[in-house]
Amino acid sequence: MKHAVCPSALPRLHMLDAAQCEQIHAAALEVLRRTGVRVHQDEALRLLKDAGAYVCDTNLVKIPAALVEWALQQAPSYIGLCARGSDQVVASLAGRNVSFGPGSDCPNYLDPRTGQKRRFTTQDVIDCIRLVDALPQLSFVMSMGIPSDIPARETGGARPNTYRHQFALMLEHTVKPIVFVCDDRADCEAITAMAAAAAGGLERLQINPTLLLYSEPTSPLQHSRTATEKLLFMAEHRLPVVHSPAPMMGGTAPASLAGGLVLGTAEVLSSLVIHQLKHAGAPFVFGSGLHHMDMKTTISVYGAPEFQLARIAVAEMGRYYGLPTWGYAGHSDSNVMDEQAAADAAMSVLVALLTGTNLVHDVGYLEAGLTTSPEMIVFTAEMIDFGRQMLQGIPLDAEAMALEVIHRVGPGGDYLSDAHTLEHFRAFWQPALFDRRRAEAWQAAGSKRLGERLRDRTLSLMESHRPQPLPDAVKAEIQHILADR
Repeated sequence: MKHAVCPSALPRLHMLDAAQCEQIHAAALEVLRRTGVRVHQDEALRLLKDAGAYVCDTNLVKIPAALVEWALQQAPSYIGLCARGSDQVVASLAGRNVSFGPGSDCPNYLDPRTGQKRRFTTQDVIDCIRLVDALPQLSFVMSMGIPSDIPARETGGARPNTYRHQFALMLEHTVKPIVFVCDDRADCEAITAMAAAAAGGLERLQINPTLLLYSEPTSPLQHSRTATEKLLFMAEHRLPVVHSPAPMMGGTAPASLAGGLVLGTAEVLSSLVIHQLKHAGAPFVFGSGLHHMDMKTTISVYGAPEFQLARIAVAEMGRYYGLPTWGYAGHSDSNVMDEQAAADAAMSVLVALLTGTNLVHDVGYLEAGLTTSPEMIVFTAEMIDFGRQMLQGIPLDAEAMALEVIHRVGPGGDYLSDAHTLEHFRAFWQPALFDRRRAEAWQAAGSKRLGERLRDRTLSLMESHRPQPLPDAVKAEIQHILADR
């Protein structure tokens, strides 16, 4: 009896079948048709009305299913994020490709040198950016911290342009693509100008995008003026964006996973409609940060089975729509880099890889997103290596099945000295942090626990790695943009 040859057996994680995705989609369409969304931005209201949406009560927009289906047909299924000043794709957002990176804008920094939590400084942000640049397991950068020492602008001590300064720091200290956040359209304009300066012009930036905007509608079912203006700016300039709501079950969303998924999907689809009406075919990433509120602490929970179920469901809805997907991993509710944080990091990375979420952020988050830990970033990188090795699965070709080798060695033989072993033993995963030595050898080497080895590796990378510098002319252009009020 002949059997078809299967090249590899690959691990996968599935939850929603096509019929269930269709059920969620139909429910989201019903929310948009019947309940509608509030749109607090005039241009978006005009685009929606001109396209056939129904506007009532000043800014309540009810969107017909046909308009949603049209928008889904326009948006591309592939986005490639490139290295700074290059056409080399670093993060390929399509299919089941998974790219990891850190999160943004934590006020607190868990200093690996002292073990103390404190406010971020500019130097801390630079150290974290360099650390991410040094780790090959991470494909993109976010700002990670809000520096508390950026001087106020000269105009009467006004609030500094923190987001612009964060972006300038990222642009200078990494060659990896940047996912940025910002206040408003003016920030988008300044940040895009900086990225264009490094790319060699706006057109080259559009062809080889090195940045992606992370922004949000407001749950439940609202589009604020500033967020919508950012969305429209990115569409107008054909630069990638994830406009990801953050519905919190029990707070700003129904207290059920299905209800939160329906609400978040409706919010993403309404964002997509606005985005595609501004410029059909502009790149858009599907994401929804569906959380739940812990009623004991009133925090938005990261380390929970429900959060991981939400990640699986959101990724599968994005794949159902044929859009690149956005997700989370490497995060924890723990306040320190401890066993709880390690467990959360390992579980979340494995879920992201098994579900094939394309762009996965928040690596290094502790305290439910209030604190960034460089050690958590380095530990999660180890878990990414571990998980990627798992996802290679089991090859089933003749070389891997090794029938001739088994026959050659025979009963009671020795595989250690066989040529097949010499050829293949390096394919097995080797850890950078985990220690496999027996007790005597471990003790002779200093008896260091994982936490100590993690701290040593983190500090070594932060202190030794220096990224490829920006050309002086680009630095000067960036400073000119920052100085322009």
